[in-house]
Amino acid sequence: MNYFPFRYVDRSVIHEVQNAVNLSETNVQFKGRILSFQKIGEGRKQRLVAKFSDDTGTVDLVWFKGIKWVEPSIKIGAELKVFGKVSLFGSKVNLVHPELEKNEGGKQLAVKLQPVYYSTEKLSQRGLNSKGIEKLTKTLILQISNKINDVLSEELQEEYYLIDRELAYKEIHYPSSIANVKKAQHRLKFEELFFLQIQLIRQKVRVQNASQGYIFDKVGVHFNTFFNYHLPFELTGAQKRVVKEIRRDLGRGLHMNRLLQGDVGSGKTLVALLSILIALDNGFQACMMAPTEILANQHFEGITEFLSEMGVEVALLTGSTKIAKRREIHEKLENGELSILLGTHALLEDKVKFKNLGLAVIDEQHRFGVAQRAKLWRKNTKPPHILVMTATPIPRTLAMTFYGDLDVSVIDELPPGRKSIKTLHYFDSKRLTLFQFMEDEIKKGRQVYVVYPLIEESENFDYKDLMDGYESVKRRFPLPDYNISIVHGRMKPADKEFEMQQFATGKTQIMVATTVIEVGVNVPNASVMIIESAEKFGLSALHQLRGRVGRGAEQSYCVLMTSYKLSENAKKRIETMVRTTDGFEIAEVDLKMRGPGDIMGTQQSGLLDLKIADLARDGQIVQQAKDAASSVLNADPNLEHKQNFYIRQELILKNKERPNWSKIS
Repeated sequence: MNYFPFRYVDRSVIHEVQNAVNLSETNVQFKGRILSFQKIGEGRKQRLVAKFSDDTGTVDLVWFKGIKWVEPSIKIGAELKVFGKVSLFGSKVNLVHPELEKNEGGKQLAVKLQPVYYSTEKLSQRGLNSKGIEKLTKTLILQISNKINDVLSEELQEEYYLIDRELAYKEIHYPSSIANVKKAQHRLKFEELFFLQIQLIRQKVRVQNASQGYIFDKVGVHFNTFFNYHLPFELTGAQKRVVKEIRRDLGRGLHMNRLLQGDVGSGKTLVALLSILIALDNGFQACMMAPTEILANQHFEGITEFLSEMGVEVALLTGSTKIAKRREIHEKLENGELSILLGTHALLEDKVKFKNLGLAVIDEQHRFGVAQRAKLWRKNTKPPHILVMTATPIPRTLAMTFYGDLDVSVIDELPPGRKSIKTLHYFDSKRLTLFQFMEDEIKKGRQVYVVYPLIEESENFDYKDLMDGYESVKRRFPLPDYNISIVHGRMKPADKEFEMQQFATGKTQIMVATTVIEVGVNVPNASVMIIESAEKFGLSALHQLRGRVGRGAEQSYCVLMTSYKLSENAKKRIETMVRTTDGFEIAEVDLKMRGPGDIMGTQQSGLLDLKIADLARDGQIVQQAKDAASSVLNADPNLEHKQNFYIRQELILKNKERPNWSKIS
């Protein structure tokens, strides 16, 4: 019953064959008789062709497969309806593999809207093509009539204008009108999302109740000194709102598990630092973990500069940290001399022991596995408060589902003084114009990124593509007037780091690279991002790369270079990038184009086995379902009230099928 049609075909209209030529590539229905039929060809190339007429004209019905099953059903002269897609071969009009239906007058219930179900070749061979699934479903509907309990209370149905459950199943599989199909879809989508939200909210409450957190009830000298005397710029309204949300969490005595999302350059690191200073004011240590050494170094340099006049010691621990320095860090951590530790996966090592870890910040959290993140929980007797950050904007509907057991904070403003990045689209034929533009920007003292795609299936081609581009740039911008860095995945980490530092310190004007710089050094002087073969990148990657520039006060540019041959999806991605720099709008477009599974990754996409709801298009229903679930659980946390009996029963069934949501964060 939960295998739903993906579209419907209107079978109430009967067309005339004489108009078939004007109906090419559309599904049509004719009523008439078969005049004759014959098999043409031999073996695999054999086909069955029948002449069909409705007195206004004649059309060929053609079958290439299943001939031995179709042939016995063809009766010359018997009146029937045929349904299929009109194809034109020269001047001939064909219907390939049409459906045949005997016209039995009043004996048969007229089908106005025919449901169409997804099937496979194997299922079709066993009689379970769309038509077969339709027949099976109708039989089931007859058998369960008046036997379906409505799991949602009458109050919920009235408040959210929902039809009852049994009617919804009947209308979605055997519809009486398009209007009723929409009502049925709305009801079943709401129900599916309602139970998802019920599970997430209950899981969140269980985690909070089971994990008592350290109480940070002071905002003291560290926070106030930095906020009043060393804050580099006025916080945006969004940053202030998020800091208040975090302060409230830290003071409740419950374990904080908060997701902080914000676009590139929105000031997430500063919010994280203010949170760290609250931990210090309450006598606790804090750590921040990043997925790469480059990003960890970037955080270390930024936070060290922020705190340079406050006498707070900050240490960096990565795979490159020398043994003597490691020992010193380990010792100071255990005796409490070191309050803030930044680093990579090295923070997770068993040798890294804190005296009193109270807050762990995880940057670009999607790059860490569950087991890795769980190790941070065991760095104190009670789990430290957790703040996870991402610069990949997550559409609101996904945040409410994939991260439903986290509290979500959003920084949706950029700091004042930042100019919006101008995005341009050039075809390959404008290469000379591009080179001149690069030269003009370099003469102004700016720096330029040139990025090539990295496609795992074709590493050799990508490397060649990158090196060809590098040679081309070198010819146009020769020594000694210009210096160029090159960075790619085949380089040793030390060489890669050296080239990046050369660019970061301004010793090179151009960096030619693959996507390894997507999350990389912060170079405020870099004002131009050129993305070669931009049609090969997804929207998220394009947006992340564009975020490498626009970090200074000067106007920055992103140039998308493409070939003339662009798919419809590629055109949509390029048009979106040129039109907007809003990461959340881009994420919504990306969701509609790719679906939640592709965006969140295969590991997480498997957690949502939605049968009918579509997170890309059903945002309003997601919100309604969340509001309804919250309302029900606020009034009846254990679902003990009479009107929630069937909700409780349904949850028991679903919990047997669902994975453990507590491991998402």
